[in-house]
Amino acid sequence: MSTALEGLLFAWSKNLTYGQNLVADLKDDQMAKQPGPGMNHPAWVLSHLNAYLPVIEHVIKGEAFDDPKNHPFGMQSKPMDKRSVYAPKGELVDEFVAGHEKVAEALQEVGDAVWTIPVVLERWVKVMPTAAIALPYLMLVHENTHFGQLSAWRRVQGLPSV
Repeated sequence: MSTALEGLLFAWSKNLTYGQNLVADLKDDQMAKQPGPGMNHPAWVLSHLNAYLPVIEHVIKGEAFDDPKNHPFGMQSKPMDKRSVYAPKGELVDEFVAGHEKVAEALQEVGDAVWTIPVVLERWVKVMPTAAIALPYLMLVHENTHFGQLSAWRRVQGLPSV
């Protein structure tokens, strides 16, 4: 396994822990609170990230997948303050953990061959033609952008940093 792949897996593991810690002290009824209009809250962020976990796994395996922008919690969705729209906190966290583990397992199975696997979603091919480009973005940039939103959300709620 290359150092690059080891580094990606290391960062992915750190993200798993950080994501869990960002919501560990929250009660289920806090998960969809919106302190400001349109602010991404924990229930939406986890639902959104969970929608992308199978996509990442498909990219690793070179498989076709549905465009995540069309997912109910995809990029075109908006966070709603209605708690019943989202799964319970425990389910969201369990799905997040299981998805992270599946991605890590898939990466370890495919190994360094992953870097040359083509991305098959036509909309992404021009900007992310291979897994070597798509995976760092999806696994690190995308996920950490939303973790930053959760961190800011925590501060607005008067909660401590993680």
